[in-house]
Amino acid sequence: MLPKTLALIDDDREYSDGLSRYLIERGIAVDTFADSNELLACRDPYRYDFYVSDLMLPGVDGVDLIKILRMRTNAGVLVVSGRLASDTFKQVVTAGADMYLAKPVQFEQVEIAIEAVCRRASPESTQHSEWFFDRRDALLVAPDGAQVELSEVDVILLECFIEAQGDFVSRDTLLQRLGRTGGGEASGGLNAMIFRLRRRIERATPAAVPLQTKSGVGYAFRAPLTSR
Repeated sequence: MLPKTLALIDDDREYSDGLSRYLIERGIAVDTFADSNELLACRDPYRYDFYVSDLMLPGVDGVDLIKILRMRTNAGVLVVSGRLASDTFKQVVTAGADMYLAKPVQFEQVEIAIEAVCRRASPESTQHSEWFFDRRDALLVAPDGAQVELSEVDVILLECFIEAQGDFVSRDTLLQRLGRTGGGEASGGLNAMIFRLRRRIERATPAAVPLQTKSGVGYAFRAPLTSR
């Protein structure tokens, strides 16, 4: 499954032209933008089904652009960037991106990543993607049967996600349940907790991680989740 419309934000003209032609040949209506300000100034920057963005952009930085998009849309967001800082992956995922690919990357790999994100988000996929939270043994069981061992912090987070039933849980609520005081240090600690849980799931199963971040709002477990 591929999106019908896609915004490609990258100031590398040669790369952008090549990737847009490749995706257009696969039936996607692609609009290209040389910088983030150009996208945000267009008639309706939040109308697209999918966004592919670089990080090192003129105008608004790529990470900040993801945060802006997440305030207005739940569309798929894929980052394709040559930024090699050690914390880049953590930054883009925390900001709300669904996946990150490091340049250089083949156009086919970009297509596969887009399709994977769309498949995870489709109504058809969520009907067969139930996750199970085993409170007694502190385990999260993925749809493919893989077991993710949970820390005490993870258990508290999962309890919050169970109660929210797919809706976003605010950062304040999560911090309160974790017994943490507010402020920048506590907020950064929460980001790290979510990041560690995400990585623990990624190491256990190839299934798409259903944890979603919405900048300025909080976090959600965007897949069917049951418990005992």
